[in-house]
Amino acid sequence: MNLKEIVGINLRYYRYQTGLSQEKFYTKLGLNYKYMACIERGKENLTLEHIEEIASFLGISTYELVTFDESHIIHKRRVDEKEKIRN
Repeated sequence: MNLKEIVGINLRYYRYQTGLSQEKFYTKLGLNYKYMACIERGKENLTLEHIEEIASFLGISTYELVTFDESHIIHKRRVDEKEKIRN
């Protein structure tokens, strides 16, 4: 797993904890939610400034956004499965 994927998984995990959709969450931060969806999928890079801004908004450290955490992957799989069932 590369750093883009780790950051994407962590972003999705922490955003999900807020209960906000991608659109609402990233709009509050003044970021393009369509671009951020690519970030969450690990397809695009995020600037260091945006990592700091998002971490601050979430009340977490930047370290938590860039560090691998197995439980976040397990959470992602569960959410993905729930979304598949709904669709």
